[in-house]
Amino acid sequence: MADKKTKPGDLEENEKLITDTDESFRDRVSTIGTKGNRIWVYPRRPKGSFHRARILVTIILLAVMAAIPFVKLNGHPWVLLDIMNRKFILFGYIFWPQDFHIFALVFLGLAVFVVLFTAVYGRIWCGWLCPQTVFMEMVFRKIEYWIEGGANKQKALKKAPWTAGKIFKKGLKHSIFFALSFLIGNLLLAYLIGIDELSSIITDPPARHIGGLTAMTLFALTFYGIFARFREQACIYVCPYGRLQSVLLDKNSIVITYDNVRGEPRETISRDKENETAGDCIDCGLCVQVCPTGIDIRNGTQLECVNCTACIDACNSVMAKIARPKNLIKYASESQISEGTKFRFTPRIAIYTSVLILLFALVSIMMISRTEVETNILRAKGAISQELPNGNIRNLYTLKIVNKTFDFLPIEIKIKDIPGRIELIAIDSLAVKPNGIAEAAFFIEIPIKYARQQKNVIELYIMSGERQIDIVETVFSGPVNY
Repeated sequence: MADKKTKPGDLEENEKLITDTDESFRDRVSTIGTKGNRIWVYPRRPKGSFHRARILVTIILLAVMAAIPFVKLNGHPWVLLDIMNRKFILFGYIFWPQDFHIFALVFLGLAVFVVLFTAVYGRIWCGWLCPQTVFMEMVFRKIEYWIEGGANKQKALKKAPWTAGKIFKKGLKHSIFFALSFLIGNLLLAYLIGIDELSSIITDPPARHIGGLTAMTLFALTFYGIFARFREQACIYVCPYGRLQSVLLDKNSIVITYDNVRGEPRETISRDKENETAGDCIDCGLCVQVCPTGIDIRNGTQLECVNCTACIDACNSVMAKIARPKNLIKYASESQISEGTKFRFTPRIAIYTSVLILLFALVSIMMISRTEVETNILRAKGAISQELPNGNIRNLYTLKIVNKTFDFLPIEIKIKDIPGRIELIAIDSLAVKPNGIAEAAFFIEIPIKYARQQKNVIELYIMSGERQIDIVETVFSGPVNY
C-alpha cells in the first residue's frame, strides 16, 4: 500500500485536502474539507472498456426494471409488491402473510449471499448493480455531462455569473432531473399497486387522487434531492454496506486496488531522463479525477470506494500512452499484490457457500411443496361430541381456508376412507374468492364403530370440483362414556 497522499487534482482550489506522508487520510471522509465544508466532487467523464461494459449492464437493468410492471401471466401481474394489502406476487406466484417464513428464508439467504459475494469479490454490487450508482453515474451524471460539459466546464459554470446561458443550462438540467425522478417514482409505484391501477390514477382527474399525487410529488422531490444534491453522500453516510466491508473483506478478497509494488516509487515522466528505479505510476492524478467519491485509490481500500472501475479505465489509458503494461489499478486481492499469490478458496468462503446452498435448497423445497390453498380445521372450543339417535357421533369444527390463487374456488369437504356426513352450519355451500379467505363452521358425523376411542385421527379431503387441493388431518372425539 502506498504511503503518500497526493492532491486530488480536480477539486476546487479553496477546498483541497491536506497532503500527508502518513495514513491520517483514514481519519476523515474524502468529501469533507479541513474546515468541515463539503467538497463538491466534479469527476471527469469516464471512458474505457469497463465503462462500456457498465453501460451495457445499465441498459439491461433499466430495460428489465421498466418492463417488469407490464408483464402479466394469465391476466395478472408477474411481479407485485402490495405492501398495504400484504399481498406479494413474484414470478406469477402469489404470497400472503401465511408465507412469511419463506420470505424470511429468502432474505436470510440474500444476506448470506451479500456476505459471501463481498468476501470473495468485494463491492461489485455497489459499482455495477446498486440502483443508487446506476441512476447517479449512468443516468443523471450522463445528463449533466450532456448539458453542462465535463468536469472543468462544470466548475467554470458554477463560478460564472448568472447569465441567461447559465440559467438555461441549470434550469434545463434540474427540470430533466425532476421529470426523471417523477417518472421513476411512478414506475416504482407500479410495482406496489400494479400497472392497471397506476394507469387508472394517471387518466383520472387529479382531484380524485390528491393524496396520492401529493405523496408521489414528495417522493419525486426526495429522489430529485438525492441525485441533484446529496449524490455520493448516500453511499458514504447512509448506506451501511460500505462500513460493513471492513468486517466482510480480508486479504484474499477481490477489490479494486492499486499495485503499489509495481507503481512505487512514483515519479512524473520526463523526456530528458528516465529513472530506472521509479515505479510505473507517473502521478498524473487521473485516477483521482475520475473518482465519483473523490478518493485516491492509491491509498488502498477505503469505505468511499464503490468499485465503479472508473480509475481502472483512466489508469489503463495513461499506461497505453506511455507504453507501459496496463492494470496498474485492477481487480485483485491484497495478497495477490503483496505476495504474488493467486486467488484461494479459503475455509471462510467454503462455510459461506455451504450455508448459502443449504438456505436456497430449503427455500426451493418450501416453494415446491407450497400449496395453493391453506386450510386450517379445528374442533370448536368447548364443544363435546354428541351421540345421535341413529348411533352416529357428531363433532363441531371451525374452518378457515386461504385461497392463494387467482381463481374462484368452490369448496367441498370429504372424509377419507370413512362413511360419514359433512353438514355446514348457516350456509348451503362454501366458496373462496380469488386471493380471499373464507371461514365456516360445520359438523362431522360418522358411525360410532369408527370413533370408539376418545381421540380418533381422521383425514379430510378439501375438494374444488373434481380436484383435490388439500388434505387435512384432525382429531374426532368419541363418545364421552367410552
